[in-house]
Amino acid sequence: MSEAVPTEDLADLYDNAPCGYLSLSPDGRIVKINRTLADWLGRRGDELLGRSIHQILSFGGKIAFETHLAPLLRLQGHVHEIALDLVDAANEKIPVIANAAERRGADGEHLFSRLTVFKAVDRRSFERSLIEARIKAEAEAKSERTALELRDQFMAVLGHDLRNPLAAIRSGLRLLGKGEGRTAREEAIIGEMNRSVDRANRLIDDVLDFARGKLGSGIPLARDRDKPLAPILEQVLVEMRAIDPDREFRARIEIAHPVDCDPDRIGQMASNLLANAATHGSPDQPIILEATTTDEAFRLSIANGGEAIPENVREHLFQPFFRGQARESKQGLGLGLFIVKEIAKAHGGTMEVTSTDEETRFTFTMPREAKG
Repeated sequence: MSEAVPTEDLADLYDNAPCGYLSLSPDGRIVKINRTLADWLGRRGDELLGRSIHQILSFGGKIAFETHLAPLLRLQGHVHEIALDLVDAANEKIPVIANAAERRGADGEHLFSRLTVFKAVDRRSFERSLIEARIKAEAEAKSERTALELRDQFMAVLGHDLRNPLAAIRSGLRLLGKGEGRTAREEAIIGEMNRSVDRANRLIDDVLDFARGKLGSGIPLARDRDKPLAPILEQVLVEMRAIDPDREFRARIEIAHPVDCDPDRIGQMASNLLANAATHGSPDQPIILEATTTDEAFRLSIANGGEAIPENVREHLFQPFFRGQARESKQGLGLGLFIVKEIAKAHGGTMEVTSTDEETRFTFTMPREAKG
């Protein structure tokens, strides 16, 4: 004997449905409301009968009803997922999503409108969070665009507005240098001013490279495998010997194969490493530059004697504006090793540091042929 299938109690289904039901007359008065919705509103269903729908809508809900829901109902006979707020007996808002449909008679007359409403506290919170996230993302994008504009302006100032007055100073010094009858002190002053202009230009170069490496897309390269590296490294050594004539600089340059690199950037790297060795190394021990090639790689290393670099200092060597324990007269911006690291990275190479009480050595290694 089969079990009897229980029949659904339609009245109970209407009254205790997991959503609110509401029927409105053509003039917008409540003609039927289920218990679920009445409970949400904290009111008795019978006390709401005959009242205008506006009495259970918030101010914004009234606007949404009159400007959106009601006109669409008249035009198409149904409306789906209209967001609005109801107001309960305590005057607290209840966010809901409403669906509505018109019921019409045989001759097309409007009998009443049926509405189902679903609580939308979580959904509305989610929608608000999406809106807030979009506003935040747009603000961050605007901030990023502003930062890029500031970066471009910053680099323009360095590359143009600062170099121009330095060029004017250089021209003036050149004119002064052509005159006759200068005293030894005047000669010394002109020489010192020329060196100061050179130093200012180097500082501008360093800051420009920092801006490109830290804020932009990396240090740009002009690779030229046909341009020999050895003469550039030898010129760097000549310049270092002129800058620091009391130091001994030794070199072993054995570049037997072409290197697909930016030769001027490699020269800049060597210059920064040699300057770092001269600043921090023992003054009575030589600074040694070695540059060699194998079938696969190019290797550049700079070594100096002196005390070992402490481990806690070694961890920060390549960070911008880190200057270690340099003598006051040798202090710079602390960008030299950061730029060295960026040049190494741009070439797809590595930079390693070893340091003992006998020797500190910086070693750059890169593929002899660029990949890709």
